[in-house]
Amino acid sequence: MKLRDEIFEQPMVLQHLLDSEWQHINEVAKEIRKRKINYILLTGRGTSDNAGLYAKYLMGIQNAIPVALAAPSMFSIYKSPPALENAMVLSISQSGQSPDIIEVIEEGNRQGAMTLAITNASESPLAQAAQYVIDVHAGVEKAVAATKSYTAELMSIAMLSAALSQNEAMLADLQNVPGYVSQTLEVDQVIGKAAERYYYARQCVVVGRGYNYATAFEWALKLKELTYINAEPYSSADFIHGPIAMVEPDFPVFLIAPTGKVLPDLTNLVEKLNAEKQANLLVLSNQAEILASSTTPVQLPKMPEWVSPIVSIVPGQLFCQALAQVRGLDSENPRGLTKVTLTT
Repeated sequence: MKLRDEIFEQPMVLQHLLDSEWQHINEVAKEIRKRKINYILLTGRGTSDNAGLYAKYLMGIQNAIPVALAAPSMFSIYKSPPALENAMVLSISQSGQSPDIIEVIEEGNRQGAMTLAITNASESPLAQAAQYVIDVHAGVEKAVAATKSYTAELMSIAMLSAALSQNEAMLADLQNVPGYVSQTLEVDQVIGKAAERYYYARQCVVVGRGYNYATAFEWALKLKELTYINAEPYSSADFIHGPIAMVEPDFPVFLIAPTGKVLPDLTNLVEKLNAEKQANLLVLSNQAEILASSTTPVQLPKMPEWVSPIVSIVPGQLFCQALAQVRGLDSENPRGLTKVTLTT
């Protein structure tokens, strides 16, 4: 199975990326510092857009650089792009082929902004248009649903943040990530049994906050792509501001809750969902108390919060592949999808 094989390739892909691109990413970071970039305008579609959410939190928290997610139609359809003075335009795309993403980069070039592409296709039109390119080195991804290219995008963003910070401790954290992912893949059998419990599910919510807001969106996307479940992603803060009303007894709620600054907020949410809603809780965490409070606990390794999105999506990927299999769906050929989607 191509999808499953590619999920298990991720430790190797991430290590290869670290070994191959660190020096080049350092050079890109030097140019960003030299140009005194004030903010980053970031664009992507689908999975790459979710990687952009990680960049928004990471660059803001670790590098004090505001990151805005672009609306490509402003550039490609409305022909009314924002001013990009003192900005870096960053486009993330696995294939580097979508015309609207390329147009954002081209407008950045026209306005004299620094332009950077993060892509798995270093010879693509996007890579050719950008001034600087970070190749994520994921190799050919044959499955329609992106897995290894997504975590490689996250790793590239994390490496850029560490290089911008000139922080040796951050680089040391990143060197441990391939091992964290290998350790996480050991929950495969637990995930397979968990998928059987959610065979009935037709809708669910996926909740994360902070760095793992991106993970909530990516896990929900994979649920939609591979299992056809109506999965809605939320920040825990947004979720309690209204959507929690939809939760009934045994309603599936999936939470990403590794140790870190947002864990107390997520723990409070779990207590509320148990006491008032009797929800069916699948929780990814490395904290014993919140795992004990869940219906279906999935153990994550101990790790720094800022790298956890690269790791915590992996059990989500395994879960989606296993649930598709339990439900008799072809995860290799999701209906209506192709590997490369072109938007204008």
